[in-house]
Parts: sequence; structure tokens; C-alpha cells
Amino acid sequence: MTQLPFPIAETPDPQTEERGRLLFAGETEFVKGVVAMSGLPPADRLEVCFAGRSNVGKSTLINALTGRKGLARASNTPGRTQEINYFTAADSHYLVDLPGYGYANAPLPVVEQWQKLLKQYLSGRQTLRRAFVLVDARHGVKKVDEEIMSLLDSAAVTFQCVLTKADKVKAADRERVLDQTRTALSRHPAAFPEIVLTSSEKGDGIPTLRAIIATLE
Repeated sequence: MTQLPFPIAETPDPQTEERGRLLFAGETEFVKGVVAMSGLPPADRLEVCFAGRSNVGKSTLINALTGRKGLARASNTPGRTQEINYFTAADSHYLVDLPGYGYANAPLPVVEQWQKLLKQYLSGRQTLRRAFVLVDARHGVKKVDEEIMSLLDSAAVTFQCVLTKADKVKAADRERVLDQTRTALSRHPAAFPEIVLTSSEKGDGIPTLRAIIATLE
């Protein structure tokens, strides 16, 4: 059999895992919420961003990565995150929480403004090293996910798929979702060829994702 494209990222070796742990072991702070490109903080450090449709678990994942439950505001109300939110990781990284997309509980003009800001950010931020596109492991890649992936393709920003809530899915269903996700990713040239499988609740995949972020250059 041919090796499947987009394998699940392997657990890092102890040295690399420790690098990831140390990156997130220090103080992590909320910097600011940005509603226009003019409000972005100085591009003086490497940054990674997290994108995903509303309620996919972006804020919860950022809280799990940093070990701080209340850092990013998690909400059951779709579209609550209406800004580009910046957080520090150590003194070397920015973590960027992008507005949720799809099913946002907001007026159309507001949604259009988010989309415009998102496009400007993705195409104009030189220090952005990777986007993590979060996909709910219960549902797989939806049309709105493909839209953000196409946007990342056109902005030439490498993105990596992170499947969230993996603990909520039975093994057989997970394989089906993985197959569907791999098929979707194969259509996008900017997709990084590994999938990260996570559960913020159980902590699964969190050390792997920390290590990936810590080793980006």
C-alpha cells in the first residue's frame, strides 16, 4: 500500500518536546486586540496564527498550549472573537488568535470587515511563519474551512491542519474524518504535509504542537 499523504505528526523526541515545554512555561500575556492593520504590534518576533470556524476550540487550544485556562476567552457564542488577538509566548513568539469564521453571530458588514482584515493580515505579515487551521475532528473539513485554506494558498502562507476534540470521536469515525481531511488538504499547495491530532480536554497532541511552534524558524 502507498503511504498516506498528510500523516499524523509524531510525538517529538524528548529534547524537542522540552524545547516546546520551555517556550510555553514562562509568562504568557495578552498584548492587544486588533481591528485594523494599523493596530498590529511591531513585527519584532516570530508569530503563528490560529484560524478556525466558530466554536472549533481555538481559544481552548491556546489556553491548553499556554497552560492558562482564562488566557483566551472561550465562548459558546459563535463569532465572539471579533478581533485579531495577540498573545506573547516567552520573549520570542506571538500567538495570534484570528476571528472565527462561518456561522458567526454578527451582521454581514461586520463579517465582511473581519474577512477584509484577515486577508490583509495574512498577505502582509512578514513575521508570520505558520497558520494552524483548526478543524473539528467530529465533522472534518467544511466548505468554510476550504475557503480559509484557499486564502492561505493565495497569500503563500504555509498552514498546518490541527484536528480538535479528537477525544470526542470513535476510532472508526476518526479514520473516516482523517481520510476526508487528507483529500481536502491535497487540493491546497500551502498545506504542510502533517496533521496534528489534539484534545485540549485530555492534553493529547499539545506537547507535539508546542514542539512544532518552538522549532519554527
